[in-house]
Amino acid sequence: MEEYLLLMRLDLLTKEKQPSPEQMQVFIQQYQDWVGGIAAQNKFSGGTGLSTEGRVLKGTAVVTDGPYAEIKESLAGFIIVKATDFDDAVSMARACPILEGEGNSVEVRKVMGVHQAAS
Repeated sequence: MEEYLLLMRLDLLTKEKQPSPEQMQVFIQQYQDWVGGIAAQNKFSGGTGLSTEGRVLKGTAVVTDGPYAEIKESLAGFIIVKATDFDDAVSMARACPILEGEGNSVEVRKVMGVHQAAS
């Protein structure tokens, strides 16, 4: 099995698109059930949500505030799954409840191991 990164993008800015607290609880439960199903198959490697703020480094000396959620489709979080191939990873991603939201997306990328931990 290889690892695949599932990047979840959704609108974090448009006020009308934000769920009510009740809807948010339903969405969180759906998300936890989805991840739990992947974990039950021993295919979950990890993941987390991301804040809407950060820092961007450019060149050797430039550090700017950002990235900010300035566009409607913002990177909200990711998980890493174990899959036999892209089709297997896409099948897992296709079941992500985030896709039920208008304009939301899940990007699937194969993790390429170029770094190794020091021994």
